[in-house]
Amino acid sequence: MTKNAQSALLSPGPLLLTGLIVLAALSRVLPHPPNFSPVEAMALFGGAYFARRGLAVLIPLLAMLISDVALGLINGGDYWSYLTSWGPLSIYACIALCSLLGFGLRGKVSGGRVLGYSLLGSVLFFVITNGLIWLNAPAGSPYCGQGLGACYAFALPFFQWTVAGTLFYSAILFGGFELLRRRLPALHPQTV
Repeated sequence: MTKNAQSALLSPGPLLLTGLIVLAALSRVLPHPPNFSPVEAMALFGGAYFARRGLAVLIPLLAMLISDVALGLINGGDYWSYLTSWGPLSIYACIALCSLLGFGLRGKVSGGRVLGYSLLGSVLFFVITNGLIWLNAPAGSPYCGQGLGACYAFALPFFQWTVAGTLFYSAILFGGFELLRRRLPALHPQTV
């Protein structure tokens, strides 16, 4: 890494974005309804604001990994066995996809656009993760064994929490960062 690239990475903007995303990810250790999480919001946020596209994808993925390790340490063996299954791969893939989706917000962040992208990210997460659950369901699974439609129908109660969590954390991340941008001149560029 060149000295210029290293100093750009350690400037206040990228450090603040990274800190906000890591804090959002670590909020997963707090009690919350199932699927009420910052996952899609932090990916969209990273995609919208990191000037370096690689960081826009990498930082939300690393923040998720940090929070997964924290949850593993807190919850023990059950969580560790979950982490070594195929399930987290679909979630990490959705984070990467939502980070790429966040590129569409670059320089165009508004309340309405964040709302639309948050809803789209939630739908993307629902469709991909539950489709993969259906594909990988063990034989005789009570819901997924009845077909893809039944698998999605079973997951609908969780979808409301995915949407609520994504909207909540999007409001905090995007709104909070906008407030900080008003006070800190180093954060004024469209991406940092």
